[in-house]
Amino acid sequence: MLKYAEIALNVPLNQTFTYLTLAEGTDRVSLKGENLQPDLLTKTRKSTVKNFESQIGKRAEVKFGNRRLTGIIVKLFDELPKDLPYDASKIRPIIRVLDEEPLLTSELINLGIWMSNYYLTPIGEILNSMIPSGKRETSSQDFSFTDEFPEQKIVTLSDEQKKAIESITSSNNETVKFHYLYGTTGSGKTEVFLQVAEKILKKGKGIIYLVPEIGLTPQVIEAVTMRFGSTVAVLHSGLTPSQKLTEWNRILHKEARIVIGARSAVFAPVPQLGLIIIDEEHDGSYKSNNTPRYHARQIAMYRCSKLAIPLLMGSATPSVESWNSISNGQFECHKLTKRLAGGAPPKIKIIDLSKQPSSGQSISQELFEAIDKAVAKKRQAILFLNRRGFNHFFRCSYCGYELKCKNCSVPLTYHKSINRLKCHYCGWSLEAPNSCPQCGSFDVGYSGFGTEFIEAEVKAKFPNARVVRVDTDSLTKKGELQDKLDAFKKGEYDIMLGTQMIAKGLNFPNLKVVGIVLADTGLHLPDFRASEKTFALITQVAGRAGRFFPDGEVYVQTYNPGAESIYYACNAKVNEFYSSEISTRKLLEFPPFSRLVRLVFRSPNLEDAKSTAHNAKQILEEQLSELKKKFSSLCADVEILGESECPINKIAANYRYQIILKSKNINILQRMTDHLINDFTHPSNVYIETDIDPVNLL
Repeated sequence: MLKYAEIALNVPLNQTFTYLTLAEGTDRVSLKGENLQPDLLTKTRKSTVKNFESQIGKRAEVKFGNRRLTGIIVKLFDELPKDLPYDASKIRPIIRVLDEEPLLTSELINLGIWMSNYYLTPIGEILNSMIPSGKRETSSQDFSFTDEFPEQKIVTLSDEQKKAIESITSSNNETVKFHYLYGTTGSGKTEVFLQVAEKILKKGKGIIYLVPEIGLTPQVIEAVTMRFGSTVAVLHSGLTPSQKLTEWNRILHKEARIVIGARSAVFAPVPQLGLIIIDEEHDGSYKSNNTPRYHARQIAMYRCSKLAIPLLMGSATPSVESWNSISNGQFECHKLTKRLAGGAPPKIKIIDLSKQPSSGQSISQELFEAIDKAVAKKRQAILFLNRRGFNHFFRCSYCGYELKCKNCSVPLTYHKSINRLKCHYCGWSLEAPNSCPQCGSFDVGYSGFGTEFIEAEVKAKFPNARVVRVDTDSLTKKGELQDKLDAFKKGEYDIMLGTQMIAKGLNFPNLKVVGIVLADTGLHLPDFRASEKTFALITQVAGRAGRFFPDGEVYVQTYNPGAESIYYACNAKVNEFYSSEISTRKLLEFPPFSRLVRLVFRSPNLEDAKSTAHNAKQILEEQLSELKKKFSSLCADVEILGESECPINKIAANYRYQIILKSKNINILQRMTDHLINDFTHPSNVYIETDIDPVNLL
């Protein structure tokens, strides 16, 4: 007999698709209308007739129109519904099932259904984003796992650490708890994570351990594998699809019980999951910028709630949302106040650049002298700037012309090493001009500075120092980031300079001086989170100093020494910053005191993007008016902000307009958005991006 499979395909259509699967006793004759090769059919039968019900969660290759696509089997049934909206004879058979065992558990499929409804994203796109795309397994020997658990080192815990570990692990299954480990940099948060993980493992449970960036993953892998050996699996974007498939199957078979990885590792199919850890919880990279636009923290909270297991988050600079959740008791907070490696909070000095002589250099005299003394004493220094390139942008002094990307509305960045101006959004570049392209004047120059500029200046000022630069432009080979960080830790370099890659989570025992070259970089962006991000960045970068010796020095160069985020970060006034920021958010009714939905309308045609956004706003306003008649109390605070140009109004040759919906009730916003994206007819060259709970508004 024929049976039917419901398959979720990775296409932008909010539905699943029905296909024939082959059950015991089926022959080729009954499959008329499909030109299948006999050998292919035989393979199909072998992979589908056995254990019919166990096919759910496996990948299947099918014909979709004229294409062959791979989807996920999410449901099986014996009979078609009577109200089938199409002729049953048009249902095609599955070409083949790719997996011997399901890749997705029922828990993950149910999670995908929830995500589809919450993030208003087709179920096929959700489920296919979870799983590895590899067709075969490969060796995972690159990770250097040991076959036994290594010999344990004796660790002396502080009273604060012991108290936190006891409280977190004593939670019972009847009470789901969200725990927050809040501690200054160097206070031993990682050790608490590892000790809690060890206790959960002894209960026969599995663990997911999330880190924000691939750059931090090797450091965590080292710490965790030293403790737990071959029971560790790694999932992150740096793996090939086949490597990821290998790790995925190790997890499913319980060969690995601890999963480490960046954002997407939150979907790991851990049997008997007992704990999720989110390190550096505040980091924006936990939010996906591509479809599906999920936040790993939200996914972790959902999984932990459904499974009644603890969620353990941690940071020295909690997000404002988390700080508010701690304050209102939604998160249970565990504080670590002391540095454990013999260090002390570093001395932080603010350098007002507006009072410095205009020398066209990025390093002030005071910072120069501090680095010079440190290097002379065989100590190390780090210089941080959240900007790549040599100079920031090209500008004509005569007519004021600024050279911008032809595809994006952002200035091009000069890279001296290749003598080209480059766009960091789409990658377009051109040779650096000697004169103004607009007026022909030779009175042209570059404003601002990037990591390449600082590198050239540092090498000129410290000719005998060994200098290493760490940013995405300087990293061209696999593993090069970790090699450079290891070399600096071993003392092979005196000065390291770079971007956010060196801002957090890294420990360097011989580090004496940290210099933040320009603390204002992100402060003036049109984003309500700009102040929070600046505060976190300064605090995290400053935290690299003084971790092992109580003589760390931090120099923060800024044109805005009075800015709250800079002043509070430099004076360790953490409570004052969060109190001020939360008061401002509450006054303006921004998260966490409201919810947001961002709609971006992008098109290569300016007028189409603009008019579509305008028409969409009219539809939203009409719908809101109708909803207020039915649910007046729920809709009273709904605001429709825009339509307006995005702050970066052109990226990759696409013009961008946006509408932001704001309300305390996310369900109303989702309902309005769902109506718009499913019932709104607009030009085919306009794409509508939907972002529920956006982190980035640029």
